[in-house]
Amino acid sequence: MARTWTICAALTMVCLIGAGRGDEKLSIQSVPPVVVKTVPEAGSADVDPAITEIKVTFSKDMADQSWSWSTAARDSAPPSTGKPHYLDDKRTCVMPVKLKPGKTYGYWINSNNFHGFQDTNNQPAVPYLLVFQTKP
Repeated sequence: MARTWTICAALTMVCLIGAGRGDEKLSIQSVPPVVVKTVPEAGSADVDPAITEIKVTFSKDMADQSWSWSTAARDSAPPSTGKPHYLDDKRTCVMPVKLKPGKTYGYWINSNNFHGFQDTNNQPAVPYLLVFQTKP
């Protein structure tokens, strides 16, 4: 359900962004990248606290060394155990973390104020809210 809603929201944003630019043909290259998958999945309430990485996959190749993992609320980000990095697919960013049981975590992947996640043409990704809860 959460994934379906996310895809619908992303497509709506793409349509709105494309509709506002009458000078450009809609194409994968012309629209901003969107989050297509997260691990753990957004909205999950039974995440194993033993996982050591949060992964966010985008619709396009992304610029390396550029990201914006912003806390969604006070104390909502788990402690990081290393630097974020992209996998060889150039679309999946990995944040090494230490999770605790029975806690709700949240990140904005880009936001209104921070635009670090960008494709290889320096186009910022559409902001995405990732919230999940670990098992007690």
